[in-house]
Amino acid sequence: MRNPITGQADRPLAPVPPDRLAALAAGLRERQRSWQAADRGEVLSRFAAALAADEDLLAALVADTGRVGESVLERQIVAGLIDRWVRQAPALLAPPPETPASLPGVFVGGDVVPYELVGVISPWNFPLLLGLIDAVPALAAGCAVLVKPSEVTPRFIEPLMRLVPDGLPLEVVEGDGETGAALVDLVDAVVFTGSVETGQLVAEAAARAFVPAFLELGGKDPAIVLAGADLERAASAVLWGGTANAGQSCQSIERVYVAREVHDEFLALLVDRAAKVGLTCEGGPIGPIIGPGQEDVIAAHLADAVFKGATVHTGGEIERHGGGHWCRPTVLSGVDHGMLVMTEETFGPVLPVMAVEGPDEAVAMANDSVYGLSAAVFAATEEQAMAVAARLRAGAISVNDASLTALVHEGEKHSFRLSGLGGSRMGAASIRRFVRRRAFLVNRSDAADPWWHTTKE
Repeated sequence: MRNPITGQADRPLAPVPPDRLAALAAGLRERQRSWQAADRGEVLSRFAAALAADEDLLAALVADTGRVGESVLERQIVAGLIDRWVRQAPALLAPPPETPASLPGVFVGGDVVPYELVGVISPWNFPLLLGLIDAVPALAAGCAVLVKPSEVTPRFIEPLMRLVPDGLPLEVVEGDGETGAALVDLVDAVVFTGSVETGQLVAEAAARAFVPAFLELGGKDPAIVLAGADLERAASAVLWGGTANAGQSCQSIERVYVAREVHDEFLALLVDRAAKVGLTCEGGPIGPIIGPGQEDVIAAHLADAVFKGATVHTGGEIERHGGGHWCRPTVLSGVDHGMLVMTEETFGPVLPVMAVEGPDEAVAMANDSVYGLSAAVFAATEEQAMAVAARLRAGAISVNDASLTALVHEGEKHSFRLSGLGGSRMGAASIRRFVRRRAFLVNRSDAADPWWHTTKE
């Protein structure tokens, strides 16, 4: 495995053998039976408390990703999401009240039945958060969960598993793509977060196994800045939305459309802010490029843009420091949709800014994408921003801010187009992905032979 700080392979990957994976899956199914009847809230609360306080886990996350600030936040968010599901799950999973049916004397009741075993395949950019963001509601619903994180960032697995309380049917295993493929055949439902290409393979495998697949895939999130917007606020929000975690987030702002009359002023504000943001190796907040080979993707997008006429105002190069790869916040202008940086997922701290004539062109450009994860709109009034937001083909729109889905988990949303498939990861609906509803149809009629039993001769 490559250390993102040094660039060196400092630890061999140790994939779980197929027979061991199958044994873990079988054991989890056995444990799920008692878990479904357990005091799940009490066990999960102990898990949250252990996560929030463990420094070994934090150190492993830092070693996996080469960053500190985002790792601290990641651990805090995970502890918070566990607490939230502990509070919300009982009401959300409560059986519906019995009601009269359309047939006289018949009543309809029901309950929910969790999937026995849920599989989670998660990516490298937020190892802990994206490993548990779906696992936790599945556990709260009464499922057992088997997680296979990215082979790029497995160092956190060992300290995490030391924190799992007795009785919690959760296993997190080390492995590569073959391990993930094997996992799909062992579970009753699968959640995948990662690239479109791999997500399509997971969907095909899940279809063959006849299990539901919930896919959270790539994004190319646009931000729209209209005339009259608070440009200072917009510049700060767009910079944060595009460079947090060095742009290595699916909901990162990756393209910016600005009304022509305010384009130059906004660009100057964004450039001024971006130029002041340093790298972690220099004491700044921007961490290294985590994924092996991702630096080549970023460099190719930048080279393509420059070759086709874009202007680089800040950053613009992949830097080597101590063997790792870094990219400073990079602001481009003079861009168009003939450039890779405007159409393909860059996954780096790169902000291409394009002038548009007004809301109609901004919406058309923002919707000109195979992705539809999220977006942002800045306008003079909330009413104006909402009118534009309602025209965007994306699952979550931040209004007068950017990338709020990284911090606000209450909004139910669906991904559009190639950004995903399946039920909402966010909001109360998230937990319902992991249960099936069962109906009980009870005939309490006094009639010995109700009319619907009558057959024609």
